[in-house]
Amino acid sequence: MIELLKILFYFLIIPGFLFTALVGLVSTWIDRKVTARVQWRKGPPWFQPFADVLKLLGKETIIPEGGSVITFLSAPLIGLAAVTLVSTMLWLFNINPKGSFIGDLIVLIYLLTVPSLALIIGGSASRNPLSALGSSREMKLVLAYELPFILAAFTVVAKAGSIIMGNIIGYQTAQGMMITTVSGAVAFLVSLLVVQAKLGYIPFDIPEAEQEIMGGLLLEYSGPPLGAFKIMKAMLFFTLPVFMITLYLGGIDISSWMGILWFAIKYVIILTLIILVKNTNPRIRIDQALRFFWGPVTALAAIGFILALVGW
Repeated sequence: MIELLKILFYFLIIPGFLFTALVGLVSTWIDRKVTARVQWRKGPPWFQPFADVLKLLGKETIIPEGGSVITFLSAPLIGLAAVTLVSTMLWLFNINPKGSFIGDLIVLIYLLTVPSLALIIGGSASRNPLSALGSSREMKLVLAYELPFILAAFTVVAKAGSIIMGNIIGYQTAQGMMITTVSGAVAFLVSLLVVQAKLGYIPFDIPEAEQEIMGGLLLEYSGPPLGAFKIMKAMLFFTLPVFMITLYLGGIDISSWMGILWFAIKYVIILTLIILVKNTNPRIRIDQALRFFWGPVTALAAIGFILALVGW
């Protein structure tokens, strides 16, 4: 019984749902504030993301006529559960590397795909042609960026000689951060580009493209289900950088204030890079995104993997 309560605490409170959602929503405020300043606007107050979500949770849920009710309503919950599980596992592995297990990296990569699949399923279940178009774009985007993302992750595996997250963290503790090697730097760059697409940020916000398809995937969502998707995206905005920090930047040390500060600096750097890319690029077409990920990004990821195999 005690073990079950402990697991529920980790999953629902900290480092799971509540902690990740709070930090993720604050991160989205930073993104909106910086974006506003770049555009010579004042930007929203710090509590705006929380107010937006709370307002959605109090609104009516409208089910589109002809849509699959169960699928339509369960999609955001599936995505929310997946990103919560990823965040919980990442933090527990960093706190206690010995608690990791064989193949946990593969499990994390798989779970990080689920939020995109949830968006695809939810958009398809709404029976709206614009949502279906958004789902189609998201599906193509996932097929485009998953290969370089996996190659970048396995570059770290080739360097550390293990597919266990605890061993990867331990290797960096002993040998230094992965990003300090040529192959690690290449893999980090590839992952940063893929994270931009996973978050649905410019220039890869093609599935939503509000000026073209009025929100696409999320067009028919309202009330709590839309709020759940918003929270899921905010949580991804925190979880994906933590995943990159674990793989390429030495992991997280919370045993001292200096370790916590060092983690915060790493996170802010990645956050800044994401926001910088978002605010300095125009949206690209889906065919351009496919060529970009299947072409130069995959080639760069393959080069990084080869360099790791030869010891670079």
